[in-house]
Amino acid sequence: METPPPSSQFVGSHPPNLPEEMTVAALLERYAAGERDFRGIQLIGANLSRQNLSGANFRQSNLQNTTFAGATLVGANFREAKLTDVNFDQATLILANLIGADLADAHLVGADLSEAGMRSANLVRANLSQAILRETNLNEAVLDHATLHKAVLSEASLSRGRMLATDMEGANLEHANMTSALMNRAILRGAVLVGAVLTGATLEGADFQEADMSRAKLTSTNLVNVNLSHANLRGANLSWSSLRGANLRGATLYRTRLSWSNLSGADLTDAVMINAKLDYTNLRRTDVQGTIMPDGYTMGSQD
Repeated sequence: METPPPSSQFVGSHPPNLPEEMTVAALLERYAAGERDFRGIQLIGANLSRQNLSGANFRQSNLQNTTFAGATLVGANFREAKLTDVNFDQATLILANLIGADLADAHLVGADLSEAGMRSANLVRANLSQAILRETNLNEAVLDHATLHKAVLSEASLSRGRMLATDMEGANLEHANMTSALMNRAILRGAVLVGAVLTGATLEGADFQEADMSRAKLTSTNLVNVNLSHANLRGANLSWSSLRGANLRGATLYRTRLSWSNLSGADLTDAVMINAKLDYTNLRRTDVQGTIMPDGYTMGSQD
């Protein structure tokens, strides 16, 4: 039977399974010397603004309240790191690994997260206004009450993500994948969702006023009580979806597919539905005053 090592074995070294506390000076010195593995360190409330730490490995590190504003972190690894209240404003995080990271209340205004891995990340109440998330993987991420004003999420993947009351006003979600996402009460006023995929998503009470959703795919989607007033749904596919009580006043529904959908109690006042597909669509109690129907007839006209 082996004898346990004496406690003196750990004198001058870091005890196992405990976070290594590190200073900014030590981190920068070791990085400059070529070291990149800083996994599991503890560096709370530090200032690393405008530093270049590309390729550094901070996996499972505790970096709460640390400032990386304007830093260059290309390909850095923050997987499962604790990043609550961290400031990444204007930081470059292209190809960074943030899978499972805790970014609650983090600031990422204007940050470049293109092609970053953020699957299952916690971004509750995070501010990503004007951030670039082009082709970013946000599958199963949680963005409840987050702010993404005018953020760029073109071709990003948010499949099965949770975005309850998330503010995405003016965001660019062109060709983004939000399949089966939970987005109740999300705000997407004036957002661009051209060619976006929202198949099977839950969007109850969401606000898409004046959004461009042309050619978007919203089949089997829950759009109950959604605000789509003056939205552009030209060529979009909303077949097999529920739009009960939806506001579609002034919406453009030219060649929109609505077959087998439920629009009972919806408001289609002044909507344009020329060449829309309405096979087996439920229009019970729907307000169609001034609506231009698929055959070109305007409801309520005197002619």
